[in-house]
Amino acid sequence: MHQSVKAAARKTPQPSPAALSDVQSAQSLAGTTQRLATLRRDCLIRDRYRCVISCTFDCDEAMRRVSRDGEDNAQDDDGNLLSEESGTFAPLELAHILPHSLMTFSSGKTELDESKQLALAILNMFDDGVVHLIESIDIDRPRNAITLTHDLHHFFGRFEAYFEPTGNEPHTYRVDSTRTGILRHRVFPVDRTLFLTDTRTIDPPSPRLLAIHSAIAHILHRSAAGRYIDSILEDLDQGEISVDGSTPLGHFTALRIHGWWDGRIRAY
Repeated sequence: MHQSVKAAARKTPQPSPAALSDVQSAQSLAGTTQRLATLRRDCLIRDRYRCVISCTFDCDEAMRRVSRDGEDNAQDDDGNLLSEESGTFAPLELAHILPHSLMTFSSGKTELDESKQLALAILNMFDDGVVHLIESIDIDRPRNAITLTHDLHHFFGRFEAYFEPTGNEPHTYRVDSTRTGILRHRVFPVDRTLFLTDTRTIDPPSPRLLAIHSAIAHILHRSAAGRYIDSILEDLDQGEISVDGSTPLGHFTALRIHGWWDGRIRAY
């Protein structure tokens, strides 16, 4: 299951238009695209146009505010001048806590593949009943998403960054990474309290889903399963499939048959 979830995290969160075979599929793609656009907007609003880990402000929103108010007067959502930002601005991305592709159908299918159904069943073993939080289109709700910069999205999507609750304050976490040495991002570790909207109309990131993401990150790291999967995908990327069968071709084939891998490496 852990292999399935990590491999799923590499997939682009939308089906390829080239794979669409009928009008229903096209309508599904349009609905997914609109839903993800709405989700990104809601998460940006909830997270105050900042990466929830690094606190980097979104560059597109900064440009809009500077254009509207001028460089000397443009402010963030807390009334702080953007001209006094301590860091640089950057484009921000929508990041799913549990992969969007867990709820995507293979081309021509009307139900989830057996491997995805198994993955969801095992998620329920982590936390009984948690799957109802991400069933169907609920996978694309604000409770299953956060706003991140591209580099931190990369770590988080590979289960190499995780959130662990600290103390008794709600939505307060120690954010850390399984990476060490020179490959470890300098922002880690860091304590963060996630933002809530004043009206509570946009759900905060679910503590239950963040806990499952953290558990998977630790299991992959401690069992070395993550490095094994990486080595498989690196072989794929380099085309190293040996005629003597030493390369685990069966793993490659299974990933593709079950829809976890589309032939591209690190597409998510």
